[in-house]
Amino acid sequence: MKRFFVTFAVVANLLLADTVVKELAAGLLKGSAAVSVIPGIFDLAYVENRGCAWGMFQGAVWPLATFGALALLFLIWKRRAVFGDSWAAPCLMYAGIMGNLVDRLGRGYVIDMFDFHCGVHHFPCFNLADTYICIAAGLLILDSIRQDLKKKVS
Repeated sequence: MKRFFVTFAVVANLLLADTVVKELAAGLLKGSAAVSVIPGIFDLAYVENRGCAWGMFQGAVWPLATFGALALLFLIWKRRAVFGDSWAAPCLMYAGIMGNLVDRLGRGYVIDMFDFHCGVHHFPCFNLADTYICIAAGLLILDSIRQDLKKKVS
């Protein structure tokens, strides 16, 4: 039961941080030019993404929201099988999915603001919720590699 409350508190705080950053982006950046933070590398910009990663599936708000909700329910239901004993990865994954889900359902789009580029190379704009999901995925990959190495040593 303690794990549930800790998970709930961490997810709630991560979700709050994502919401605050998106509201700040909407309030400060909407309708204006991108703000250069590291010239030639990193800008803060306001982007309304009506799709998902890399702008795929533009306009598919309800299918993406449905997929996000089902993915969240599945991950909660199969938490042990997917995340094992990790506590950080599920918190990050839940908060990331919920952050983008709240945007899709409430706004009809996801607010993105972090814009990395180098010369002609440009990485798609993303948000804090996307960062949570990527870190969670990275933790799961590292845990899988660690488990494989542990099996080889045994």
